[in-house]
This record gives sequence, structure tokens and C-alpha cells, in this order.
Amino acid sequence: MIHLVLGGARSGKSRFALEQVMHLSASTNLPVTFVATATASDPEMAQRIAYHEAERPDHWRLAEVPLDLNLLLAETEFLPKQILLIDCLTLWLNNQLFEYPEQNFKTLFSELLSALQACKCDIFLVSNEVGLGIIPMGKESRIFVDQAGWLNQALAALVDKVTFTAAGLPMTLKDTTQ
Repeated sequence: MIHLVLGGARSGKSRFALEQVMHLSASTNLPVTFVATATASDPEMAQRIAYHEAERPDHWRLAEVPLDLNLLLAETEFLPKQILLIDCLTLWLNNQLFEYPEQNFKTLFSELLSALQACKCDIFLVSNEVGLGIIPMGKESRIFVDQAGWLNQALAALVDKVTFTAAGLPMTLKDTTQ
């Protein structure tokens, strides 16, 4: 099962995904790996990371993966009986844009989708819905918004469940598991 959780900044998307993973883990006794894509590029970001770390149970595994999600998903050490919480895909995309600005993002997204489909874990993906605000100034910002929108659309078409959060309230957009 793959569940995509979307929302704006401070919408409650990470908290909702965390609660869903905690519930699933408690009911199935499956171990959890938290896949962090953020990097502490400045003191404010380090504070955000620390806040999210404090929310997670201590017994969860941590994989810090700012770029190579496809490789992580393909690793054989991840057995089918596990839950992955990947937070967040927009930070991963941001990292990709800065590290490899000229890459083919259609290929990158296709590789991610293939890796997600091949992975036997239950996966929760957190991603920002950035297309609801004003169109940003600057070419790089517009590229980011466009790529994030295309990534979210591709993921939503693939996954089993999509939840949108706003003001801390989850709204189911798609659920093929029922």
C-alpha cells in the first residue's frame, strides 16, 4: 500500500502521516523506517528537523536520503514486512534541482515511480502542494512549482491512497484500498 499525503506549509500533513504510520505499526507490529530528505542547511532548518525528530518514536529507524530515494527503495535490506515514511518529496525535489539542475525530471520521476511500485513495503509519502499560491518570481522558483505539481500528479495516479490536509484536517482524495 502506498499513501500520498499532500498539503501546504504547516497544514498538518507530516503530523497526519506520522499518526497513520504509528497506528499501522501498532496494529501490525511492523518496524518503521523514517526516510528524511531534509538537510540542515541553516539554523532555522536545523530547528525544523529537530522538531520533527522529537515527534518520532525513538525505536524507529532513520535513513537520511536527500537525493537517492530510488536507490534506497531498491536496497534488498528493506524487506516486505516494513513501513517507510518518506518526508518530504518536495525537499527531495529541491535537493535534486540544486544538485542536478539540468537533469531530465521526467526520467527522474519515472525512476522513482518504478522504484515505489517494485518496493514491497507499506509506504507513506509526504509532499507539499505548492501550486495553490501565487506564481513565484524567478525562473528557478517557477521550475520548482511546475516540477512539484507534475511529481504530485504522477504520484497521485500511481498510489493507493491520497489524502490532502488543510488546517490540520485530512480529506481523502483517493482510496482504492476499500
